[in-house]
Amino acid sequence: MLAKADPSQKLYTRMRLWEYSDQFVVEPSDGSSGSCLAISRLNGALTLLDELPNSTGHTPKVQTIFGVVGMLKLLAGSYLFVISERECVGSYLGHPIFKVSKLKVLPCDHSVKNSPEEQVNAKKTESEFSAMLKVAEKTPGLYFSYDVNITLSAQRLNDLGDESRLLPLWRQAKPRFLWNNYMLEILIDSKLDKYMLPVIQGSFQNFQSTIGKDTIDVTLIARRCTRRTGTRMWRRGADSDGYVANFVESEQIVKLNGFTASFVQVRGSIPFLWEQVVDLTYKPKFQIVKPEEAPRVAERHFLDLRKKYGNVIAVDLVNKSGGEGRLCEKYASSIQNILSDDLRYVHFDFHKICGHIHFERLSILYDQIEEFLVNNRYYLLNDKGEKIESQIGVVRTNCIDCLDRTNVTQSMIGRKMLELQLQRLGVFDAEKKISSYPNFDDCFKILWANHGDDISIQYSGTPALKGDFVRYGKRTSHGLVKDGISSLTRYYLNNFIDGTKQDATDLLQGHYIVSVSRDMAPKKPKKRVESFASFPLAFALIAMGFFFAMLSLRQVRNDIWQLVFSLFWGGLSLAIAAFVKANGRVFCNRPRLHIPS
Repeated sequence: MLAKADPSQKLYTRMRLWEYSDQFVVEPSDGSSGSCLAISRLNGALTLLDELPNSTGHTPKVQTIFGVVGMLKLLAGSYLFVISERECVGSYLGHPIFKVSKLKVLPCDHSVKNSPEEQVNAKKTESEFSAMLKVAEKTPGLYFSYDVNITLSAQRLNDLGDESRLLPLWRQAKPRFLWNNYMLEILIDSKLDKYMLPVIQGSFQNFQSTIGKDTIDVTLIARRCTRRTGTRMWRRGADSDGYVANFVESEQIVKLNGFTASFVQVRGSIPFLWEQVVDLTYKPKFQIVKPEEAPRVAERHFLDLRKKYGNVIAVDLVNKSGGEGRLCEKYASSIQNILSDDLRYVHFDFHKICGHIHFERLSILYDQIEEFLVNNRYYLLNDKGEKIESQIGVVRTNCIDCLDRTNVTQSMIGRKMLELQLQRLGVFDAEKKISSYPNFDDCFKILWANHGDDISIQYSGTPALKGDFVRYGKRTSHGLVKDGISSLTRYYLNNFIDGTKQDATDLLQGHYIVSVSRDMAPKKPKKRVESFASFPLAFALIAMGFFFAMLSLRQVRNDIWQLVFSLFWGGLSLAIAAFVKANGRVFCNRPRLHIPS
């Protein structure tokens, strides 16, 4: 029987938000008989009210909301996060799942407005933080349920003890996949269980299809880890505790004739300290940080994985040559001393073997890991809700970004496992494949393509590359053009946007704890280049120089001195361009708050 929260702890599913001049009041409006939650706009204090306060003066503004995500306390004010729009995207183990269509941040900012003049610097810093929260409002891929804990896989939900089943959803939640974990802390202190809505970041995809008389329901859900979350270039590798960037748990669930089967696999960055700092070049160099610590960090990472998932097979898809080759070599040597019966390492040079079009050659990889997949099985419930099989191991896949090559590979593994499950449940005979049923095959491809796009957008800002193969089963000219556009877009975002986005992420996740003593301390003076470095200004000067150079060249026939002017302006443009290239890092948009090891 699957875990479900105690009915007495049921979350409010619809509320009215009243905006008074001195407070926000959240009133349950879903038929529940509960107290209203009041949030002071002066100091962010939380209190419960038995009824709405009387309005004096102007009529309060009121709107419908669908969840309280949490609160964030900054220097001189608190911020309330609420869900103002939602979309039902399907069901998880029989319970409705919603996607956050619109996240709204409401400032309890009277404390800022009423601050004394000596707090000018604090208000300036607060203004910068508020701008970051505008970025946070656009956070993609947030999902929630009022009835079931979606931070846990079906197998972990089933394994919850009776006492855990009666806890509020937020207390059942797995902290590493709870996106609003930090923002709930203020609500936890006030014991506001019915308002505390667990939210994950990731993906949720679902389809139903028929094969003969059987209706098959397939769900694919991704859960992003919050321990080392962030943007593609500013969160690479692992931290000193072994938590890796872009760690995602992907669970594929199939429901058929009362049976439920679940298969989990994970992805995550190469588990030691390395970075790839943007510097305006198209592909910045990989740098291994503290190489002597790599074995210890890798050991911590895999110890954690084995504790949570059982046996592990690490599939490494990076190149054997070039910059990636250095990372590959370090990975293999770091993990060498901890390999055992419950931890295997398989390298598969994806680009060398598959190139850009021959992805069917992934069958070579499958042959190498098939025994592990069969032996470590999958989770299976029979039509009586009884567990008859458990998954006792996990495939951990990585490339450099853990996006494009990884998603192609994971979709292949998911396909193979689904075929094994359907054979066991009597839908397929030994000769049948998913590809034998075109409609079912198309739905499955779209499921994984959308899954990959969602994860990629959250980490890199663009859909996944190589997505046309996942979506259509082959590479297409349109897909190649789309990949080219996405690659250029990633370059722009990496260099000029993602630093601020990383700061917003660190604020939301509590990776950067705001305090007056910390943030009001005099900042280190900027280096001479940093004090005036501005890429838009530099680009404008370069463009202006070339414009005047070309203009002068056109006048050379009439006036030989125009050649001197042309050389001057052209030389100035080249000099500025060379200066920008030499100091590329300081011209990029970089995080300002928190750079962890």
